Amino acid sequence: MTELADKTETTDAVVVNAVGLTKTFIDFWRRPKSKAVNDLDFEVKEGEVLGLLGPNGSGKSTTVKMLLGLLYPSAGRLTVFGKSPRDVAIKKRIGYLPEESYLYPYLTAYETLDFFASLFNLSIAERKKRCEQLLDMVGLTHARNRPVGEFSKGMARRIGLAQAMVNDPAFLILDEPTSGLDPIGCREVKDLILMLKKRGKTVLVTSHLLSDMEDVCDRVIILYGGKIRAQGTLDSLLSIEKSNTITTPQLPPEVLEKVLSILRSSLQENEFKLSHPRMSLEEFFLDVVNRAKHENMETYGAQSGGHIADYLSTGNEAKEAPEQILGRLAGHASEQTDPKETPQKSAPETPVVKDEILKSLSSEKSPVKNPEPAEKGAQADLSEANRKLSEIFSGKTPSKD
Repeated sequence: MTELADKTETTDAVVVNAVGLTKTFIDFWRRPKSKAVNDLDFEVKEGEVLGLLGPNGSGKSTTVKMLLGLLYPSAGRLTVFGKSPRDVAIKKRIGYLPEESYLYPYLTAYETLDFFASLFNLSIAERKKRCEQLLDMVGLTHARNRPVGEFSKGMARRIGLAQAMVNDPAFLILDEPTSGLDPIGCREVKDLILMLKKRGKTVLVTSHLLSDMEDVCDRVIILYGGKIRAQGTLDSLLSIEKSNTITTPQLPPEVLEKVLSILRSSLQENEFKLSHPRMSLEEFFLDVVNRAKHENMETYGAQSGGHIADYLSTGNEAKEAPEQILGRLAGHASEQTDPKETPQKSAPETPVVKDEILKSLSSEKSPVKNPEPAEKGAQADLSEANRKLSEIFSGKTPSKD
């Protein structure tokens, strides 16, 4: 009885169970063309992060499609949560991020998430709450009203990750989740995977970036030619048991010399080496970025959390007044201008002289009669100008003063 209880408990803790899983593709004449997956035996336990690795054509995508119920196995047995992957009730508990996110380009980020949430028959209030939380989680709150067709590959990847979790899945399948993301986005995705693990979610990840897999996976399965070549925990697979690593604080010169003398007495020089521990390039990169943020360094690039520039989400262009729009449509400029921006033209110094000269050019009978100017100097200048114009039009040579 105890043995049966233990077996039942173990079965309940297994999310995916594959026994002899095989997939053979056939041609038009139903002849075997290629065996993409060849007799796989593996399990995915509840609450763990499993990495599915392998070169191109090793069977990763075919395995994932069978887990989703998109392909039917040619042989063997495959269950997800104890049932067939084609069971509709099982599909509600699965979230999937494909390698390429195919989204409706004319839907906004919010509308995209709301559309996928509606497929799971969620209420309007629940859909709104989840969409708001997911947009904030992937750093696209500021771009919620932008069509996803305008997104860069990294931003589309973020919205794809959000739609994969809109149904709060118990089993999440991520195909190349960090593809197209910058190092900050990659770090956020990995932190998200670890957070989901703490919540008891089960995650299956496929990626060619082995450093990312090493940071988040509990176990890995390496495929080649459709077969499992290696599987196990990272510690069991990566540990080199024939070597030891000792890490200490910075030692004083005399203490270090004693340690080296002991090593030299027992080992040859080429059997050990002394070096400083190294952080990974990702750790160093994030450390540099964090220090720059603490120093309030100005940047025009992407920031953590996916904050989008304001001009990308809301238009900041100066709006035309209704009068200006009507004037432009009617074919003439508006008469309303800003007196501060329009330069003022200075009035002519002697408007009387200008008017009387025009009158003299159109009149041959009477001399120009000048109204009384404000100053005597202006009257004298006007008389002299009229006299010279009359002499020119009468054919006389202007007299010189």
